[in-house]
Amino acid sequence: MTALVRLRLDIGYDGSDFAGWARQPNQRTVQGVIEDALARMLRLDPPPMLTVAGRTDAGVHASGQVAHLVVPVAAYSAINGTMPRRLAGLLPPDVRVWRVSIAPEGFDARFSALSRRYVYRVCDNPVGVDPLRRHDVLWHPRPLNLARMNDAARRLVGESDFAAYCRKREGATTIRELLRYEWVRDDRDPHLALATVEADAFCHSMVRALVGALLMVGDGRREVEWPAEVLAARVRDSGVNVAPAHGLSLEEIRYPGDDGLARRAQETRRVRTLNATANAAATAAAEQQQPTSSEQGTA
Repeated sequence: MTALVRLRLDIGYDGSDFAGWARQPNQRTVQGVIEDALARMLRLDPPPMLTVAGRTDAGVHASGQVAHLVVPVAAYSAINGTMPRRLAGLLPPDVRVWRVSIAPEGFDARFSALSRRYVYRVCDNPVGVDPLRRHDVLWHPRPLNLARMNDAARRLVGESDFAAYCRKREGATTIRELLRYEWVRDDRDPHLALATVEADAFCHSMVRALVGALLMVGDGRREVEWPAEVLAARVRDSGVNVAPAHGLSLEEIRYPGDDGLARRAQETRRVRTLNATANAAATAAAEQQQPTSSEQGTA
């Protein structure tokens, strides 16, 4: 039997020219580029498969992405712990693997995660965004009132069914716990507004939908109460504009201590409901469908 080792990769990338994280036929993706580089370096065919903490959409960036993979011990030992340096020579300049380490027992990049933290950057300077930041900052031509936006954001924090802010997938729960949502001005640029959005996991397009709703509050097109009213309805609202991808960056994945990794992974795999008693039948049916893709952390 081949001896195997599980590795943790800490990754950053400029998502501008990628069709998202997940490997797709005839598309340039972050997963595909890294897996192909790993296959060349480790001389593995087929390429090893990465499991990622949060699958980002096309155009979304990352400075704190985490993934794991399992490779033969012999292949890993043959390169003498020089994976990041060797990968730097194989990867294109818009993606880097900053660190490679042997994962502790029970570690799963996706299921062991406690939370994912994203930052969305918006410039409301009436003359436009700094040309050097045009790939990671959204230009919003209307002035934004961050006090109003933070008032609205506070009403969204907590565990809720975020169906109104997600692209719902069959068999996948839309219940998430939004741990933090706040807006601040950058100390160096008074026209740059930064939204920090952290949750235990995210549904598809959830972060950008939450940002889009708050932009409408900030520029006065919607009242402070409106985003919470949309959330309570649990139905996708056509009035919520999903913010463009390029302003979004995955900044951090948070994990428990080594002794809590396996337990957290087991907890995450459970299907969540807001009312366990009332939804027991629905939960049982969902578990039979094994919707393990519901805790992806996509944005």
